[in-house]
Amino acid sequence: MGANLLSERALRLRSRGGPQSTDQGAETMPSVRTPHLASTPRGRPADRPLGPRRTQKKHPHDDAPDTGADFRKLTALPDGPERDALRQSIVCAWLPMAERLARQFRNRGETTEDLTQVASLGLVKAVDRYDPDRGCAFESFAVPTIVGEVKRHFRDHMWGLHVPRRVQELRNRVRTATLELTHAPDDHRPAARDIARHTGMTLEEVLLGMEALESYSTLSLDAELPGADDGYAIVDTLGGPEPGFDLVVDREAVRPKLQMLPERERQILYLRFFCDMTQSRIADRLGISQMHVSRLINRTCTRLCDQVGEREAA
Repeated sequence: MGANLLSERALRLRSRGGPQSTDQGAETMPSVRTPHLASTPRGRPADRPLGPRRTQKKHPHDDAPDTGADFRKLTALPDGPERDALRQSIVCAWLPMAERLARQFRNRGETTEDLTQVASLGLVKAVDRYDPDRGCAFESFAVPTIVGEVKRHFRDHMWGLHVPRRVQELRNRVRTATLELTHAPDDHRPAARDIARHTGMTLEEVLLGMEALESYSTLSLDAELPGADDGYAIVDTLGGPEPGFDLVVDREAVRPKLQMLPERERQILYLRFFCDMTQSRIADRLGISQMHVSRLINRTCTRLCDQVGEREAA
C-alpha cells in the first residue's frame, strides 16, 4: 500500500516536470537552481561580468621568436661562415624588439633612425655575450643591454658640453626632485635647500646638479634673451678686448728694465714719453744734438722690447 502511494507520487512529479525518482523506496532529489539562472539585484546573471570583457594586453615580448635552439647551436659552432650566417639570422629575428625599445626614447633630441642604429648595436652585443647555459631567456638579458646602450648614447653624444657621469647623475636627481616638489604649473621653482632636504643630497651636490641642468643643450649666440623685445641677443652681453689691460701688463713688464738703464737714457725717455717734450727741446736741455737724442731713443726702446720679449718667451 505504501509502495503504491510512493509510485503514484513519483508519476505525478514526473508529469509536472519535477525531479525523477530512483528505484522503489528511494527518496526524491531536491531541486537545484542552475548558476546561470541566478540573478543579481540589477537583473544581470550572477556569473556574467558587469562590463564588456577586456582582452588581456599582451606583454611586449610575447611575440619574441624562438631562438633557443639557434643559440645553443651558435655556441657550439666554430668561427666561420656558417656561424656568421646563423648569428646574422638571430640578430635579424630580434630586430623588431630592438626597434620597439628604440622608439621609447623618441622626442628627446635624437632622430628615430639614429636611435634604431644604436639599439641594433646593443642587440648585436647582446647576441655575442648571451650564454644559453645560464638558463635565463634571451630577452631578459637583451633588454637591459639594449636600453643601456641607448642611455649611454645619450650620455656620451647628446650633451652640448662634456659633463662627467657623476654630475649627470646629480643633474637627473635634481631634475626628478624638482618635478616632485612642483605640484602645479604656477608653483615657484624649489630652492636648493628644499631639494637637498628632499633627496638627502648635500647642498654642494644640489648646486652642481642645478648647474648641469643647463648643460645638456646649448644656445646660439644669436638667440634672443628671454623677455627681450628689441632683439637683444646673447652676443650683445659678451665683452670685448680691453686695451687698457694690455697697457697695464706692458707697463709692469718694462718697469724693472727701466730701472736698469743708464741715467741719461732714463732721463731722455722720461722727458719724451712722460713730459711729452720734443726731441729738439730735449737736445737743448741736455746739450746734445737732436739726431743724437733720436738715436738714443730708438736704441733704448729696441733694447727694452727685446728684453721684455725674451722674458715672455722664457
